[in-house]
Amino acid sequence: MLVSIPKSLKRFGAAVCCAAVLAGAAACGTSDATDAKSGSGSGASASSSTSGYDVSGVKKDASIAALLPDSVTKDGKFTVGMDTSYAPAEFLAEDGKTPVGYDVDLVKAMANIFGLKADPVTANFDSIIPSVGSKYDIGVSSFTVTNERLDSVDFVTFYKAGSTWVTKKGNPEKVDTSDLCGKKIAVQTGTTQEEAVAKISKQCKADGKQPVDVLSSKLQTDVTTNVVTGKAVAFYADTPVAGYAISQTGDQLATLGDDEGVAPEGAAIKKGDSATDEAVQKALQKLMDDGTYEKILKHWGAEGGAVTKAEINPKVED
Repeated sequence: MLVSIPKSLKRFGAAVCCAAVLAGAAACGTSDATDAKSGSGSGASASSSTSGYDVSGVKKDASIAALLPDSVTKDGKFTVGMDTSYAPAEFLAEDGKTPVGYDVDLVKAMANIFGLKADPVTANFDSIIPSVGSKYDIGVSSFTVTNERLDSVDFVTFYKAGSTWVTKKGNPEKVDTSDLCGKKIAVQTGTTQEEAVAKISKQCKADGKQPVDVLSSKLQTDVTTNVVTGKAVAFYADTPVAGYAISQTGDQLATLGDDEGVAPEGAAIKKGDSATDEAVQKALQKLMDDGTYEKILKHWGAEGGAVTKAEINPKVED
């Protein structure tokens, strides 16, 4: 059954309206900006509601809260940068203002453990990491952990995700992911998927073929729209995001091939802030151990990417 479409996914715009792709298309803005991301999990199904999981039962843990530095606790808020265009991880509810998703619920649960008020802030994806430790206490936005990002921030991992190719249902353009040279492919700006498509394009040039025509957009919802409306023949995104997009477009889209490149995702923390690293790691591990973490992921149909251990700065392959 097609779930109700939140405004963050309705921002497909006038072109989609005219094409009658989706019912309703009132666009919603964001409070800070809007942009990209990267990571994934195994084929998550869409939730039947945009109401978050109730984490009010998660109480403060004084021993964990005491680990946080004054720079985080002084204002009584746990301020977290998020790109809220990435359902079901983080997106805006029907009111166009309220962040929801499994990442949002995890942030709220962590804030409860810290005895702070959760303050998820919508931001451009590629602006979050540079602002961690100044504008935001941490960043939680489906960040795939990469060595390049580890040069800039610390990570505490709490999810695993892969990437998935998506085309129009039936693959009318006969897209072959082993030969994308000359094809127009949609991606979200700043994601590992954008990097992957750029590498494919570079190889096409080296082989004397036409490069990939990369159509990069700030919002994942716009990436999805570009395929639905035929502006691109396929998009490449996190697996749970791809699954959610398919359900939200009335199954006009379909996955192509198998999930690829499963990798850890994590919360981004100011480089060298070992106190916040430890506090976030212990809070996430507590949520994993007491079952709250699994319940949150199941609520959003994203349990396929669940992990059992939160790790600080794990080794990852390039």
